[in-house]
Amino acid sequence: MRTRPIASPPSVRYLVGFDTRRLPQIHPDVIVVGSGIAGAIAALSAADAGCTVLLLAKAEPGESNTAYAQGGIAGLLGAGERDEGDDIERHVRDTLRAGDGLCDPAAVRDLLAQSGHAITVLRDLGCAFDRNPAGLPALTREGGHSKRRVLHAQGDATGQEIARSLVAAIRAHPGITLREHTFAIDLLVEDGRARGLLFEQGGELYVATAGATILATGGCGRVYRETTNPRIATGDGLAMAYRAGADLADMEFVQFHPTTLYVAGRARLLITEAMRGEGAYLKNHAGERFMEQVHPDAELAPRNVVSTAILRQIVEGDVPHVWLDATHLPPGYVERRFPNIHRACASIGIDIGREWIPVHPSAHYHCGGVLVDAAGATTIPGLFACGEVACTGLHGANRLASNSLLEGVITGLRCGQGAANADGEAPTQLRLRCESLRPSDPFIDVADLLSSLRTQMWKRVGILRHAADLASVRRGIGFWSEHQAHAQFPDRSGWQLQNALLVGRLIATAAEQRTGSVGTHLRGDDDGSADTSHHLLRRSE
Repeated sequence: MRTRPIASPPSVRYLVGFDTRRLPQIHPDVIVVGSGIAGAIAALSAADAGCTVLLLAKAEPGESNTAYAQGGIAGLLGAGERDEGDDIERHVRDTLRAGDGLCDPAAVRDLLAQSGHAITVLRDLGCAFDRNPAGLPALTREGGHSKRRVLHAQGDATGQEIARSLVAAIRAHPGITLREHTFAIDLLVEDGRARGLLFEQGGELYVATAGATILATGGCGRVYRETTNPRIATGDGLAMAYRAGADLADMEFVQFHPTTLYVAGRARLLITEAMRGEGAYLKNHAGERFMEQVHPDAELAPRNVVSTAILRQIVEGDVPHVWLDATHLPPGYVERRFPNIHRACASIGIDIGREWIPVHPSAHYHCGGVLVDAAGATTIPGLFACGEVACTGLHGANRLASNSLLEGVITGLRCGQGAANADGEAPTQLRLRCESLRPSDPFIDVADLLSSLRTQMWKRVGILRHAADLASVRRGIGFWSEHQAHAQFPDRSGWQLQNALLVGRLIATAAEQRTGSVGTHLRGDDDGSADTSHHLLRRSE
């Protein structure tokens, strides 16, 4: 992997100052932070290897980006089950093309070669994927895929089915201790090795030490005003890893999903790409299809291409959204194939079988993250990362649709195995670095500051970026971080704010440094540079 270190923001402080001798301590063999697909699989993998595992869930264990995944999981099934003519070479080519020159080809081939195994693992855990009338797996196609190779469950509720089966497996495993509604505050590093972390549950602080710690905290979509992500996706794992000194890579690559239901005053709802895979059209306000003039694959072009095309329609037409039209599909088909979307749209008066759906892009998936090797190990010994929080080399500058659930299974398995085989032992006594912070200002409006951050990120660090905007956001977040938020907050609302500010600052910094357009990173002031290196960020001391 060719890397290019870039200027890092000023040193950041740990979120709290504390004396661990006064805190309750827990000593499992392995700690896993996050209960989505990657974290759940990692916990099960480590526990199956004989480790005692502490699994921390920020909310209920089923509440994660995994649970909101509608489209499905991409994979190559056995002969007789796969789409005719499909093979790993096609899947690799599609992934590399979507990644726009920044994928690691070896990592791509390595991970995709395990796709059949990943699907077998999920099936063995009780996940029931949909089948067609002939009894074969029901496959669909999404943007960037040249073949139908995406498995789904309950129509458009794939993530919910996967989450259901994984939560059941976690609760049934005697080697896993699940703690719900916890907040991981900071990693504990001593003598250059990760030793555990500090977390909060029910207003109480705890220290957990272990031989290995696995971050599976998901994405950071909530740093943007418009996002498909749930409220818990505030980039906590990215912030913790950065504060601990781990390398982060490609932070500028934020994928915007092209089609989110847009109705003013209503929560945004992801409209799966599989709907376009089944034949729905994108139309402008004149009722014209516009993707045919943009890309040979029209509505099934890679996501960054579709999102950019939609943005241009919105800007040029001075309109809030475009339209997704599925009304030409057979009567009743859309309702049967996408039952959750049908119900959600019907609840606000839209019949998707008869009416067009108002859609626009939203922040969806972070392609960068904590830099890891093929085994999921970070640059800090004893610390592993998997799933969306990690940068494995699979996604490059733009993720191929439905590769993420696949990545979560394979990297989760590898992190669990790596953590189980780690050389470290859980220390019973730990000398911890304590950084003094001033008390928080009781008059700070945390919610308002977070809202301001999300608005600035959406307007200035969104789909189309310019140097002046990026510099402005970087300076503004720096001011907020060093003044309003440079304090020791008493609860998770303040800690989440500090994490979101740090992650927003890192994204803006990385985006400012990459002066050419590539993948999801579109510069309106593109200088024509063909930089396909991976930009690294590391905490400065």
